[in-house]
Amino acid sequence: MKIEVAPGQVITSSITNASVDSLKLTIGAEAYAVVKSSDVMIAVD
Repeated sequence: MKIEVAPGQVITSSITNASVDSLKLTIGAEAYAVVKSSDVMIAVD
């Protein structure tokens, strides 16, 4: 799942299909990202 938090700034997460269904997520729908600091991974391209 990807959430654009500002133009060109995207947060990417891994969630299950069951969670997508439970949250009723759809492309273009508004969603919020909650970051738990003990579970953050940083990477570069």
